[in-house]
Amino acid sequence: MNPSKPKALLRALLLSYLLSAALLVLLSFALYKWKLKESQIGIAVWLVYVLACLAGGFLAGKLLRSRRFFWGLVSGLLYFLILILLSFLMNRGTVPDLNRTLTVLGCCLAGGMLGGMIS
Repeated sequence: MNPSKPKALLRALLLSYLLSAALLVLLSFALYKWKLKESQIGIAVWLVYVLACLAGGFLAGKLLRSRRFFWGLVSGLLYFLILILLSFLMNRGTVPDLNRTLTVLGCCLAGGMLGGMIS
């Protein structure tokens, strides 16, 4: 039996955020251990977004079994919306840079879609 759409998306988001946390801990260890440059860290954070959304999109596609491309995209979009909301709240209402925000949105959508497509 397939889980309901909200439950499947919630599971996909949970997986995405748990994977993000684990990858960011590894990244912080790498930063401490090898004293990475700022440009390397930025690329690695974008890679974390893509991998987390890829995993979430993959799980959403596997659980829902139809329109996998779409549900992967929705999973990536929800990941981004929660991320931007938390960022907005933590920065006390200051709006993040539009170029960076659009880049992160693209990474999240692409990762989620790709995950859904390969599921």
